[in-house]
Amino acid sequence: MTIYSLYAVRALALYSQGLVKTNAADSNPSLETIQKTVEQVNYVQIDTLNLIQRSQYIALWSRLGSYAPADFDRLVYSAEERILFEGVRSVAAIIPLKDYRYQLPQMDRGRERLLRWYDHWLEQGDNREMVPEVLERIRQEGGLRTSDFEYHGPKRGSWWDWKPAKIALEYLFARGDLMIANRVNFQRVYDLAERILPAWVETSPPTLEERDRYWVEQGLIALGICLPTQIAEYGFHMQRAYPKALGAELLKRGVVVPVQAILADGETHELVVHHDQLENLQKAADGVIKGSRTTFLSFFDSLFWCRGRDLQFWGYRNMLEAYVPEVKRQYGYFCLSILHKDRLVGRFDPKLERKAGVLRIKDIYLEEGVEPDEELVSGVASAMRDFMSFHQANELVIEKSKPEEFGEKLLKAI
Repeated sequence: MTIYSLYAVRALALYSQGLVKTNAADSNPSLETIQKTVEQVNYVQIDTLNLIQRSQYIALWSRLGSYAPADFDRLVYSAEERILFEGVRSVAAIIPLKDYRYQLPQMDRGRERLLRWYDHWLEQGDNREMVPEVLERIRQEGGLRTSDFEYHGPKRGSWWDWKPAKIALEYLFARGDLMIANRVNFQRVYDLAERILPAWVETSPPTLEERDRYWVEQGLIALGICLPTQIAEYGFHMQRAYPKALGAELLKRGVVVPVQAILADGETHELVVHHDQLENLQKAADGVIKGSRTTFLSFFDSLFWCRGRDLQFWGYRNMLEAYVPEVKRQYGYFCLSILHKDRLVGRFDPKLERKAGVLRIKDIYLEEGVEPDEELVSGVASAMRDFMSFHQANELVIEKSKPEEFGEKLLKAI
């Protein structure tokens, strides 16, 4: 039996995620390239943190380099060019419209769950009339934001301070009556689904079994390779609970294929690949597919969606410390991981000073055992120049570096 090397495992994982192209391979990516990139990773997670560009935009930059975020938005929000949409895959996400029908069972389940949650809310004050009133206003006036609904009631707390109209909007969105037509200053604009969905979109709901099989297969293709226990984590976004019979069925049919490979601990493990990825696995083993890119990855990047895979494949721990008290942070508020070829070599904590055009790095670290040699510094410097361009920054400030010489060499190279 073939035992695949760690390098082949990493190369296939990165290739499947669109992370092996040499830097500047896709200068000025087209709308079609952006669309295909989203489809390749299945969907892109939305996040609200904005010390730099928001995570959904960083995910595309990581794979394509500098592009116009407005082009990405056009594919989501332009009525003439819409090919993607805002939906929910356990998290808020940008999803290809070709997959819209596979969201319908989740909307049905969300409708049932929310109806139970709403039983208590509907009994309070005039809330029962709120939902049809909100829906009718949108029907008559077109897309509306939460701020378009006045509210003069008391604050309900700093964390869960949604006014009644916001709750009604989110309820109607979750059950599929409304979709997100646009974002204005990152505020959602809600409109009727019937006015947003293009006529070509398939709306016949699949069975739960069809939905589960589709998500698992598409997720496994996007992963490239993983442990058997992770087979559904990508498709179900980090949730391991899925029908066990489905996994057995896919293995029996040969759709999912077990392979042996060495991981970062130096031991041989049983992994699985989708049948459609077997040829690519061999190409990775032969060195035809290999990591050639230096780029930076958001904490929310899809490369990290399977729990533990960062340690298993790269001996690296992806961390978010935004909600950790500052004195307890090990690395920083919102660190980006540094991918260099097939290794995760370090991380840095950036903040964009937009008015001044300054990209400030509070801390930058290399992993233990990683040396800041000329090749690494050159690769990171190239990626950083493009990262600055993407953020319209003309100055880089590094406050602290470990090792110190890495920051010095990086600034000199830039």
